[in-house]
Amino acid sequence: MRDAFAGSSAGYAEHEHPDLAAQYVYVGRQPILDRDGALHAYELLFRAGTYNYAEISDDAQATAQVVARTIGGIGVPAVLGQHRGFVNIDRALLFSDIVHLMPPERFVLEILETVHYDASLARRLHELRRAGFQVALDDVHDLSDELSAMLPYADIVKIDFLQTPRRTVAKLAAMLRAHGKTLLAEKVETREDFALAHQLGFDLFQGYFFARPQVLAAPRNRSLRPGLLRLLALLSRDAGIVELEAELKLNPGVVVQLLRLVNSSAFGLGRNIASLREAIIATGTRQIARWAQLLLYADTGELPWRADPLVHLAATRSRFMELAANWLRPADSEFADAAFMTGIFSLVHIVLDSTPDAVLEKLGLAPQICEAIVARKGELGALLLIAEVAGEGGDAAPVARAAGFPALTPDVMSELNLSAAAWFGAHVAESGV
Repeated sequence: MRDAFAGSSAGYAEHEHPDLAAQYVYVGRQPILDRDGALHAYELLFRAGTYNYAEISDDAQATAQVVARTIGGIGVPAVLGQHRGFVNIDRALLFSDIVHLMPPERFVLEILETVHYDASLARRLHELRRAGFQVALDDVHDLSDELSAMLPYADIVKIDFLQTPRRTVAKLAAMLRAHGKTLLAEKVETREDFALAHQLGFDLFQGYFFARPQVLAAPRNRSLRPGLLRLLALLSRDAGIVELEAELKLNPGVVVQLLRLVNSSAFGLGRNIASLREAIIATGTRQIARWAQLLLYADTGELPWRADPLVHLAATRSRFMELAANWLRPADSEFADAAFMTGIFSLVHIVLDSTPDAVLEKLGLAPQICEAIVARKGELGALLLIAEVAGEGGDAAPVARAAGFPALTPDVMSELNLSAAAWFGAHVAESGV
């Protein structure tokens, strides 16, 4: 259901605070209730701001943003709890790999009324249902030939109570029940509508009579588009793990999203991730490609990454820590990997406008990395403290000596800082963005 409610349930209107609102991403959700009035699911709705109505110019991009924000931004548990989410799907996304980013047990594919039936659509819906997805037909309001053709490939039919004459509602309900379909009454706005739908045997109910959509917000991630383009280029030519790892090291924001994907209910790995390589292997290149496609579609690209000081700081700090770890233990690649991860995630709480504890708890990082970031404990914590002091132009030599790293002399650290900055600068020059 694409809604058009023009009221506001938020504490402020985005148009009145554009600078503040631009720092956040939004998702609307409207409850779907069962016959007993209990919460059954949510429909997830695109929202450009805190105002509670949709401004959609591109169905595919709106859905991509809803999915990206639900999975990678706000988080599935926060948005859906233990319930399913209905997501509007147009034809382009229906045939895209992006669909498979959504765990079938958590998302229902709500096929927009603009999607017309043909043999290709039938095959695709059959494939998706075999993969475990439930399919809902949106905004049904008459007994059309198109509806009859689509029925074998649908589980749920949403009947629009605003557009459908009451006599037609009764006929539709009887026909759909005879086909064994789950009936959902949408845009139910009065007690009389609800009573009629209940009497006619509808299974699920949605509309302003029960609840208007609620708008959820989360801090907006920095623009990921240039890095995503390069990552997709590597994936398209079947690049190896070494190349993917090198590219991801340059894109802290993409790494954060990757870690969230690894720890989503779609994977349920139940183990901590201590390196980018582990994250890549655990996720798989196909899922990384799907996620990158979705983020690329959803990203607004408001700030060039080369001009973003936080991206620059995260990239150079993590590279400095990797180089320092290599200097201290040339044969210990795991230590260098963990040092790089520590550097990247030491700043992620700023990007997400949260605290280190709150952010790291959701990412499933190895304990030594979390302890280093939160409490500056262990060798990684010492390296992080050294990187912070050195990055601010301070004298990090006393910190290095106190940590048991006398090999990190002022001359060595100066060279490592220059190398880290040159590494990032060279990438900016090569990318041309």
